[in-house]
Amino acid sequence: MSQLFTGRRAAAAIVTAALLVPLAACGGNDDKKDDGAKKSGAGAAKTELTVLAASSLTDVFKKAGAVYEKEHPGTKVSFSFAGSQELAAQVREGAPADAVVTADTKTMDGIKVDVGTPTVIAKNRLVIATGEGNPKKIGSLKDLADSKLKVVLAAPQVPVGRYSKQVLDAQKLNVKPVSQEPNVRAVLSKVELGEADAGLVYKTDAATAPKKVDAVDIPDAQNAVASYPAATLNTSQHAAAAAAFVKWLSTPEAQQILRQAGFQKP
Repeated sequence: MSQLFTGRRAAAAIVTAALLVPLAACGGNDDKKDDGAKKSGAGAAKTELTVLAASSLTDVFKKAGAVYEKEHPGTKVSFSFAGSQELAAQVREGAPADAVVTADTKTMDGIKVDVGTPTVIAKNRLVIATGEGNPKKIGSLKDLADSKLKVVLAAPQVPVGRYSKQVLDAQKLNVKPVSQEPNVRAVLSKVELGEADAGLVYKTDAATAPKKVDAVDIPDAQNAVASYPAATLNTSQHAAAAAAFVKWLSTPEAQQILRQAGFQKP
């Protein structure tokens, strides 16, 4: 009797084991699917945008980009800063980028066949940058014509250089710069390092080095207004994401970041 019972119990165990095998297999597949979903979610690729931007936007765009990435976790924004004329050349040469922001509308107009419809996101004005404490006591544009001063300007092909020529010509001032730089940050650097007594830069650039330079304001009637248009590139591989970023630059949040950096309303 006991042998019969033992045999039946063994047979039952075999049947039970046989039934559990497919269930265990199903359970294992579910686990693999879950793991795969987690890995897929955690390792999801981000959209990487490359934005070509004028040198004068260096500091503010780094802050804006960090805010944008936080609000749009699926997007990473990388910036390439240079003089607007250099950016335009890169666009014409087909640089792999998604959007461009120049420091003047003239440069943007020159690449209009390569970009979407531009939107002006900010404006700026010039100031005279001097050494800390303004040791040469420079008070106005006319002081820059003093041959004893070492004045540095941006090259006339650069937006800030063009604006500088505009304001100096309007005042009929003959200023002979000791050098002509490729972008506004290079002009500022010369003054910071003491290689120049003064230079014409954007107000926002002077504000980035308050402990190294002083800024002498230029009256509005003698000044020039710089406009910053932003546009997507026709060759962008991420057209929708690029358009979203350019559009965001005009939102109240982005505008507040620009205002805090000293840029004016568009």
